[in-house]
Amino acid sequence: MIIELNHDVERRAAKHAALSEPARLRIVDLLTLGDLSPTELQLALGIKANLLTHHVNTLEAAGMVARSRSEADRRRSYVHLTETALDGLTPGAQEHAGRVVFVCTANSARSQLAAALWKTQSAIPAASGGTHPADRIAPGAIAVAERHHLALPDVAPRTLEDVLTETDLVVTVCDSAHEEIGATGDLHWSIPDPVRVGTAAAFDSAFAELRRRVAGLVPRLAAS
Repeated sequence: MIIELNHDVERRAAKHAALSEPARLRIVDLLTLGDLSPTELQLALGIKANLLTHHVNTLEAAGMVARSRSEADRRRSYVHLTETALDGLTPGAQEHAGRVVFVCTANSARSQLAAALWKTQSAIPAASGGTHPADRIAPGAIAVAERHHLALPDVAPRTLEDVLTETDLVVTVCDSAHEEIGATGDLHWSIPDPVRVGTAAAFDSAFAELRRRVAGLVPRLAAS
């Protein structure tokens, strides 16, 4: 398994290295729209034929492009992206979980919002908890959820110990909770506390960041 993982990382690294040259990145951009002959690529990039050949050869060595002979003029060839050309260009690490538990200190805003956002995007169950739960959900959290048409469950904040099971993936969404529970947390998102500031803008900012982070994690998390 480790050997397979290393090979996968090496293939991804080769693609990133191939795309580190602006001309090669431009070639790939053009080929996402359609196949082009070397002459057409040369005209589009405004470079010499020998330099274009070097760039195409580099992309071909990385497994990103291939060439095929024209069925009409057999002297002409076309360059096209391979089926797996763009595979591995996004982050490759993947986690598994039976449930996601979002944690902040009071379980009154960030963790509640994160769990609610998660439920709109993933079939993997989600819950939330706090290291030192407040008496109620923060009014600002309720208001920001209403502004963004997010269903926020009307439940009292809960302590992490009452929520957590051994198979949960823990995502801390505040620095205090992360530093308090230490290694118990699997992932950490450093998101400023909107309750401390208290403004609608602070809650909107936290909501936007949570929504961005959730959207990024959902496709990289598989059910265990």
